[in-house]
Amino acid sequence: MHRPVRTLLVAAAALLLTAAAGATPATAHPSGGLAGLPAVQPVMPCAGVTGVTVKGLTITSATVVTANTPAPYCEVRGTIAPANTVVVRLPVNGWTQRYVQTGCGGLCGNANINYGQSAGCPVIADGTVASATTDMGHQGQNDGSWAAGNPQAQIDFSYRGVHETAVAAKALIKAFYHRAPAYSYFTGCSDGGREALMEAQRYPDDFDGIAAGAPASNMAVQNTFHHAWNVLANKDANGAFILLSGKLPLVHAAVLAACDGIDGLTDGLIDDPRLCRFDPASLHCTPAQDPATCLSPAEATVVRKLHDGATDARGNRLEPAVAHPWGSELEWTLFVPAAQGQTVASENFALSFLRYLADPNHPNPAYQLTDLRFTVESFWRTVLPSSTYMAALDPDLGAFQRGGGRLILWHGWNDQHISAQNTLVYWDTVRRTMGQRSVERFARLYLFPGMAHCGGGAGPNTFDVLTPLMSWVERGNAPGRIVAGNATRTRPVFPYPAVARYDGSGSIDDAANFVPYTPPHEVRNDAGWVGERLFSHGYQTWPRAVDGKLLVERG
Repeated sequence: MHRPVRTLLVAAAALLLTAAAGATPATAHPSGGLAGLPAVQPVMPCAGVTGVTVKGLTITSATVVTANTPAPYCEVRGTIAPANTVVVRLPVNGWTQRYVQTGCGGLCGNANINYGQSAGCPVIADGTVASATTDMGHQGQNDGSWAAGNPQAQIDFSYRGVHETAVAAKALIKAFYHRAPAYSYFTGCSDGGREALMEAQRYPDDFDGIAAGAPASNMAVQNTFHHAWNVLANKDANGAFILLSGKLPLVHAAVLAACDGIDGLTDGLIDDPRLCRFDPASLHCTPAQDPATCLSPAEATVVRKLHDGATDARGNRLEPAVAHPWGSELEWTLFVPAAQGQTVASENFALSFLRYLADPNHPNPAYQLTDLRFTVESFWRTVLPSSTYMAALDPDLGAFQRGGGRLILWHGWNDQHISAQNTLVYWDTVRRTMGQRSVERFARLYLFPGMAHCGGGAGPNTFDVLTPLMSWVERGNAPGRIVAGNATRTRPVFPYPAVARYDGSGSIDDAANFVPYTPPHEVRNDAGWVGERLFSHGYQTWPRAVDGKLLVERG
């Protein structure tokens, strides 16, 4: 990471660097907001990389790739002991001194560079960035079984794999170009968002800018009580599903009828679902009504439970309030089946974690969802063993801020996997911990109406988050609106708590016709739940692998 003064030095020295060996004059990027860094040429052929020595990295191949890429690059593959597969891409026709590391989703298990939400980012589009990713210490099998008897893989997945990849990739870049990156960035969504926050919290000097999308930061709660509730709240006493997905369009239409206009515009999107006061009981069937056009009391109760989230028998919340915001109902097929007898994705997510990761030294492949007890005692027994090293909930980002780091958090309101409420609770905790003015100097949060998990959904969901991040780091331009689009519509999204408001003229499908509006009273995010204190500073541990067991030690 570079201190703020580094930005000025790099910009001031740009013309001098053009005369340096291997450098060519810089050209302005279309965005106009990035530093004019000169392009640097490699000092060795791609094949020569196999002879480079980088501490901790065993290089297995180095090959020039020209197909399906904006510019040729040298693809380097290797392993960081014991089992972190690493892929690094090094431009061979000019590198603009930026490094972008990307995260992966789910439980990872494969190393596939994916720039995620970076459509329109000029240095991604022209292929001039060096980049890397990792499978985080294991290969294949996204069912969690890789963790059984493999404590080092659990450590690498939790935090070590991403950090060691950053260290090794930067060393490889320096060897290939005889120059270290001027700026380093990380971008990821879902578990990649968790990885992003873990970097800001545990390794604040690794990256100058971090973009964390829909972060699975509360990993243990998310993959136990949240996903298990998605399934079990929809089962009757005989284990049959109560609500089937054929009823979801009916519920969604009723939600929009009740709440679409509360933001002043009837457009199929709810700008802030927390303002929606929909009651599923309003869809109860009357005696003569066709049951296909209404909900039984049992079905309406399930809809309410899925929206509200996991609780115990006394009503104590076992996850932050609002597990699935109103307006996201069409995305609930992740956990509401089309027919009886189907296994929904939420069940697989929960069992993968409960069997192999919740209790790191005692895998239980026979565990079933019905073994999970929705009680306060069970909550702490289930989530504590792994949360101290796998969760990314530390709200004290002071070291990252002091190093000049910049953070963009983003989330879709219709996310069917991870509720935006998790990110809002974390955001509020960061602001309380560090002070709102302090946070405004280095972090922004964006919430995208109608967007599902990491993309998709009814709302505009394609956008560029990297260019605003780079411009903030390199030029000091704090990000404002981000324009998102889909096949029929563009909309601006403004830094939270501001929302987009139609200015009254022109098409509602054109982002140019919207202005920012900050509500006079910010909506309160109810953090009153059992695991509230998980969002705290000082909880993180640094486990070691000892004799096939995970030994947890305080950092």
